[in-house]
Amino acid sequence: MMLLKTALSAAAITLLMGAGALVATTGTASARMVCNTEGDCWHSDKSYSYPATGYTKHNDDWYFHQTWNDQHHYRDYHEGRGYYKGGLWIGF
Repeated sequence: MMLLKTALSAAAITLLMGAGALVATTGTASARMVCNTEGDCWHSDKSYSYPATGYTKHNDDWYFHQTWNDQHHYRDYHEGRGYYKGGLWIGF
């Protein structure tokens, strides 16, 4: 009986240490929102260098604290690298 308790305790400790190592090595999310001076905002999974000034990068949760209207509007996610200009997607 004592051997079983010792084995279960060792297994539990090993499991907790493994879970702790997994949590410690997990990276943070790199998602962000990008907006241009025309009011177009979109979601981006990576940080790109945009070709001109006038692009602002925000944390992903910034989206939830905004009022979306005619001057400030969210554009749908677009596959691939690029940016919005004048309401149109321009790929790199």
